Amino acid sequence: VQLQASGGGAVLPGGSLRLSCTASGIIFGIGVMGWYRQAPGKQRELVASVAHNGEIHNVDGRFTISRDNAKKTVYLQLNSLEPEDTAVYLCHAIIQTNGGAGDYWGQGTLVTVSS
Repeated sequence: VQLQASGGGAVLPGGSLRLSCTASGIIFGIGVMGWYRQAPGKQRELVASVAHNGEIHNVDGRFTISRDNAKKTVYLQLNSLEPEDTAVYLCHAIIQTNGGAGDYWGQGTLVTVSS
């Protein structure tokens, strides 16, 4: 099972990006999916998460999380980006396989906000 993230890049302050993360492999089910971020020298922090039923936990009102269960994909729309949002954004999911449920992480995608 793998989580593949994409969509990061460099943007100007005030800009927007849309991150995507898709799960692949032999998957029986996916529970909560979410995005975390880790800036240099800082601890990893939760950005937003969404349950299978669509219930959302969002830390920052500038960002919107969504998921497409049929595509096994979670999205994160980042708006009004600020330099302080510069970080590696990592997707996470609780995935049920034939070996049971486990935590899975994507490889991370870098978001750089700078003028």
